[in-house]
Amino acid sequence: MTIHRPGRPGDLPAAELLWARWALVAVLEATTAAESHGVHRTGHWIDGSALRLDDCGCTWWALRRMGRGRFVLYGEDESSGVKWHEPAIDMLAGGPDWLPYEKLRDLLEGWELGCVYWYENGAWARAPYPEDLGDDGLDCGVNRFADRREVLGLLAGHGPAAKELLEAAEGYRLAPRALDSLVAVAGDDGRDEDWDLPAMHRALALAGLAGEPVTT
Repeated sequence: MTIHRPGRPGDLPAAELLWARWALVAVLEATTAAESHGVHRTGHWIDGSALRLDDCGCTWWALRRMGRGRFVLYGEDESSGVKWHEPAIDMLAGGPDWLPYEKLRDLLEGWELGCVYWYENGAWARAPYPEDLGDDGLDCGVNRFADRREVLGLLAGHGPAAKELLEAAEGYRLAPRALDSLVAVAGDDGRDEDWDLPAMHRALALAGLAGEPVTT
């Protein structure tokens, strides 16, 4: 899937699909040690009602559930020119009343936000952009989950199991026993850390990939 620069709402897959792909990566990376770091984390993880990624430098993003069928995607990649644009771009223009405005405005005041997309009634939307805006960072930040080939690339270390895991996650039928089987078969598999099944199970439960998507 191609993401334009700047991004367009139609570039993104359905939010439920985006959530499933992102959540699978978060589940497979989950460790008890990382959980103890709170917000000071890198990689991919789930925290309460939001999926997060942070590379501790160039890009950070969050995908948050806002109730059944509603999601908000926000974050920043260093490629974004939104917050530096003159005249200023109102990233929240046209946003629905259910957006987490307090959180988003705090980020805006701290110059920490690069763009905001919201999802409702099966479609993504965002504020209008001026024609001379070059990039909003969506491509560099979220393409890893928008493009299925990129997701499989992230899962490449899991060998033949990667495709099956992804299909199960996308169908919201990733059972805990699938993680048990993965760890039993793969062992350490060259990882820097041992698998942490309890943390993986906790992340899976938070993500809702074993059944209907969890709503808040």
